[in-house]
Amino acid sequence: MSRVQVPSSTPFFNIRAPAPIRNEGMYIIWAIIIGLIVGAIAKFLISGTGPSGCIPTALLGIAGSFFALFLGRLLGWYQEGQTAGFIASIIGAVILLLIYKLVRKETGS
Repeated sequence: MSRVQVPSSTPFFNIRAPAPIRNEGMYIIWAIIIGLIVGAIAKFLISGTGPSGCIPTALLGIAGSFFALFLGRLLGWYQEGQTAGFIASIIGAVILLLIYKLVRKETGS
């Protein structure tokens, strides 16, 4: 009994998206979820007035991660292609929240 081989380039059988597209969507979802957690922890550690709500909290966490990555690369802790860790992201979000509080205090609002 011989098997029939179907070429993998046939559009009918190649219905899965390429790996980078599938992974990119999950990366964005995980970045938002982890950003929300990191932002919530940073806001818990630094009490007082700050941006409130789920979206600003998630943005704070994501920005904290980018800030930690920037500082880590500046100090030589992270190489190209590496991402900031969870603890570094929290520290970055705390630093951004402190900067936000200082700017808000100076403007008097």
